[in-house]
Amino acid sequence: MTEPLLVGEHLTRRYPRRPRPALDDVSVTVHAGASLGIVGESGAGKTTLLRLLLGVDRPSAGEVRFAGTPLDRVPERDFRQQVQVVFQDPRSSLNPRMPVASIIAEPLRSLRIGDSRSDRADRVAELLTAVGLHPDDGQRYPHEFSGGQRQRIAIARALAPAPRVLLADEPVSALDVSVRRQIVELLQELVERLGLTLVLVSHDLAIVSQLCQQVTVMRDGRVVETGPTSTVLATPTDDYTRALLAAIPRLPADLEEVPPQTTEA
Repeated sequence: MTEPLLVGEHLTRRYPRRPRPALDDVSVTVHAGASLGIVGESGAGKTTLLRLLLGVDRPSAGEVRFAGTPLDRVPERDFRQQVQVVFQDPRSSLNPRMPVASIIAEPLRSLRIGDSRSDRADRVAELLTAVGLHPDDGQRYPHEFSGGQRQRIAIARALAPAPRVLLADEPVSALDVSVRRQIVELLQELVERLGLTLVLVSHDLAIVSQLCQQVTVMRDGRVVETGPTSTVLATPTDDYTRALLAAIPRLPADLEEVPPQTTEA
């Protein structure tokens, strides 16, 4: 087992005028090179937990540590280079006024990565190719792409600074069913090839089962079950987990056999 890389310990988050905490004594541990799925319905506390792990919000109690250091002691630039995020809706997460090449290069500029504009352009071309797009697509604008293609651009931007950890917040829920599988397979291939540590927030256990080695199931701000994904899915111990498993939709066989349409996704 590798060392713990990202740890949330006894995290509680309370908000004013709310009777219950959004998070209540939640602990998660993500080891370097491993993958964790955080699962639950809307209101379970998944996104609140993700915000705490990203450092964009602070816990009311508990502590987040990165590589053994409390998050508030990790230099922000170092953390932002090593931990990147892919959001749910690529339409709202990409600046519509910027060409794609500038969008992908944005973290390189802000983190001062790359010795020259030429180095950054080479990196952008490499990333576009890695996510299944053409380097010439960098001159186009987000509205010229399909939803799946925009999510590929968002993934390329997140990978630009060569992070150690990729956090993904419902990365395929805003996409059509016909392209979700392609994006999941792309994430799976990139995580394995680049040796990324993955934290995936999702309401979909089927996607978590494909991408994550470990799973944490949340309900009403608390963890109800956690463990190896294969074990939790095969022998869930909590009624809530069993209900989530029962709700997994079954795709028709003819839809499952539809080949990838890479020009649209």
